[in-house]
Parts: sequence; structure tokens; C-alpha cells
Amino acid sequence: MPLIQATIMEGRSQEQKEAFYQGVTQVVVDTLKVKPEQVRVVIQEVPKSHWAIGGVSVAKRDAKP
Repeated sequence: MPLIQATIMEGRSQEQKEAFYQGVTQVVVDTLKVKPEQVRVVIQEVPKSHWAIGGVSVAKRDAKP
């Protein structure tokens, strides 16, 4: 039973996350030849203040004028 875990920044809509679940599931079904009900997808959302790029949090980068 495949388990796919994705860590993403907060801010996506529920509709976007649902589309992600469906898309990832389909790729796993096509690639591993398993049934959709065997695929598990977990999204972990991280606040922008907890995600840094180049040593600067995304929240701080977004706040710059």
C-alpha cells in the first residue's frame, strides 16, 4: 500500500489539495499498477514563518516592499 507524503507551504485552497490528491493517486496507480483505494496521500502544511529559503523565512521575504 503506497504512502505518498508531501510537505508544502500553507496557502493552497482545499480544491487545490483535492486536485493534488487525485493527481498523485493517478500517477501512483499508473506507475505501480495498484488500485486507487490502495494509495495513501498525506499533505503536511508548513507555515511560511517556518519555511526558509537562503536563510530567510518566506514570511519575511513576502513582507519586504
